Amino acid sequence: MANILIIDDERSIRNTLRDILEYEKFKVDEAENGMDAIELIKNKTYDVILCDIKMPEMDGIEVLDKALLLTDSPIIMISGHGTIETAVEAIKKGAYDYIAKPLDLNRLLITIRNALDKSTLITETKKLKQQVSQTWEMVGESEALTKIKDIIERVAPTDARVLITGENGTGKELVARWLHEKSNRAHAPFIEVNCAAIPSELIESQLFGHEKGSFTSAIKQRKGDFEQANGGIIFLDEIGDMSLSAQAKVLRALQENKITRVGGEKDIPVDVRVITATNKNLKDQIQKEKFREDLYHRLSVILIHVPALRERKEDIQLLANHFMQQICENNGKPLMEIEEGAVTELQKMPWTGNIRELRNVIERLAILCDNKVTDEDIKRFAQPLIS
Repeated sequence: MANILIIDDERSIRNTLRDILEYEKFKVDEAENGMDAIELIKNKTYDVILCDIKMPEMDGIEVLDKALLLTDSPIIMISGHGTIETAVEAIKKGAYDYIAKPLDLNRLLITIRNALDKSTLITETKKLKQQVSQTWEMVGESEALTKIKDIIERVAPTDARVLITGENGTGKELVARWLHEKSNRAHAPFIEVNCAAIPSELIESQLFGHEKGSFTSAIKQRKGDFEQANGGIIFLDEIGDMSLSAQAKVLRALQENKITRVGGEKDIPVDVRVITATNKNLKDQIQKEKFREDLYHRLSVILIHVPALRERKEDIQLLANHFMQQICENNGKPLMEIEEGAVTELQKMPWTGNIRELRNVIERLAILCDNKVTDEDIKRFAQPLIS
């Protein structure tokens, strides 16, 4: 049941609105002046707020300004003394809508229901953002991770290219996500490309796009990832697996800030920050003539090495508890305790799959264990099977 706040200095208007809204099964609170309304908004969440404009002491526009600093709730302005200029001012300042008195009952109810839809969307968006931020949270207090966080804080606001190295499962993508989140391009696209997952004959089309008819299956024009990332960041994961021909085109894009679609002749300017990652030793790849040295130097302005989990065992307890809380919440289960003995056993494991493997193990324990995780549970369910 939706909560609605009515702000109006006229008791008769408040009573009429209350009767209408309660008949429609809404919960209603009232405030006869702006000061009382602000106190209510500070202490309670409302789905929709109805606010009169002409009131003594604090008028509706001032209430609107103060309320918008406290809540995301849609605010509908109502007035019998308003003008078109007043309505426009209210909407510009952030009001959801403006309704003139005498109130049209049907319009009022339709506007409230539309505002409730908006309120629901705002709530859902907040939840999704919270889930996303939890997904990309950097958990740990080890010296190695602290150094990485410090580098991210320094580097993210710049447009410097970053090369992230480390074993599979260490969290290279997480570092790239945080570089984007803390950059000046945070509200622009973040386009991720797994270079190892795309066949070499298709990687150029994926990155730079293609013109219609440029090859057999090119039935229409397609923008590539560089174009889609324009103004934002492109993250080239497993860059060490990219073909030499694609490397040459990436090098040109970095040098000239322009790309050409496959089968096209027109140069297309792009403004893209490039972040790359690899689990390979690119200097060895250069010696084997599998990676261009000039491209390596273009990409490695800033180098960030993400250590293996076995090199930061002091973070295992924090990570395990973090994953357990996340998994239990997502599955509607009570939070399970991981005993100290269980943590000690986890720290003894080699973690060849790094953080990705740890999360999988914690999920397995959350499913198979009762109430809490003991050292015996780790030996039964977490250790690799020995044939």
